[in-house]
Amino acid sequence: MPVFISVLGSTGSIGTQVLDVARRLGNDTVRIVGLSAQSNAELLIQQARELLPKAVCICDEDLYKTVAESLSGFGIQVTAGQTGMEEIASLPDVDRVVVSVAGTPGLAPTLKAIECGKDIALASKEVLVAAGHIVTEAARRQGVRMLPIDSEHSAIFQCLNGEDWSKIERIILTASGGPFRDASKDEMARVTPEQALAHPTWKMGRKVTVDSATLMNKGLEIIEAKWLFGVDPGQIEVVIHPQSIVHSMVRFCDGSTIAQLGLPDMRLPIQYALLYPDRIDSGLPRMDITEIGSLTFHKVEPGRFECLDLARQAAESGGSLCAVMNAADEVAVELFLARKIGFLDIPRIIREEMEAHTPIAQPSLDEIYAVDWETRRRIRARYGAS
Repeated sequence: MPVFISVLGSTGSIGTQVLDVARRLGNDTVRIVGLSAQSNAELLIQQARELLPKAVCICDEDLYKTVAESLSGFGIQVTAGQTGMEEIASLPDVDRVVVSVAGTPGLAPTLKAIECGKDIALASKEVLVAAGHIVTEAARRQGVRMLPIDSEHSAIFQCLNGEDWSKIERIILTASGGPFRDASKDEMARVTPEQALAHPTWKMGRKVTVDSATLMNKGLEIIEAKWLFGVDPGQIEVVIHPQSIVHSMVRFCDGSTIAQLGLPDMRLPIQYALLYPDRIDSGLPRMDITEIGSLTFHKVEPGRFECLDLARQAAESGGSLCAVMNAADEVAVELFLARKIGFLDIPRIIREEMEAHTPIAQPSLDEIYAVDWETRRRIRARYGAS
């Protein structure tokens, strides 16, 4: 029997790779039932005509008519907006929902999918960063599996197969270090968007690539790992590993360390999340360890990447501070890519918002949305952004 999936965010970097994996595996293994996109109507229409899902959603409601008219006669239900995305996440035939939606808009459909008993293949960091306590409790209550797509969390998940998670002593998240791992503060102050987007090993979306350059992505992964694997943030270490071959490691209480290795290709962790617990031939290039030669690791230099320190502070504090940090980072990255601020202004803006916030220990979903919205509004108003 094939695994029936919906893909939220099918036109983004992860979403298009999910569909590439599905094509490689074929309809007998993975069948696309639902697709959603924010505003890339042209690509969504192309995907729908090729894959013939039961339903699609265009979140930008102004584009609904375009999508509906283009798919007329294909037998595909077309929906729009946040409600439409929740419908895609809860289609009766769906076994597993891929969540690769940028920002907090992925929260409600994720919770809807969990409520309907769907396993979650999670690629959106914001879901757990902003509302980890709500999402993980809902998944536990419904008996739903949270299957990570991020290469680092997929690696940890694989290292923990068959293990007693209470025996985890340390989780070691590996980071390429991005393009500025050896840059001075003065050099980082002059970084352009083009330089920040030139990642040395991974091909990712623009926001994730900038987060990799600031090491905020590792900070967000600390918060994700806290919720996914039930560990304290103090048990999670970040190390620089320029080759991006060891995707993460777990050290156990007996001193043994297990690592997962592979070429830097997101399609491998995607396939693992789609088919878990099965493994089949991916058809992807194989790693030859003798060609790689050496693997190197070193500690993150203290004070070099303030975003990592801020994220760890949010992870340890928990509550609404994580939502503030996440929203501030998203808007700051937008401003940087629009050339309204400098590279080192990103952590400054995040720090200012975190310092101004009065944390809520156990925020409700409505409180998370309110904090997220107000943080974004305040920063955009300050810098004249729409």
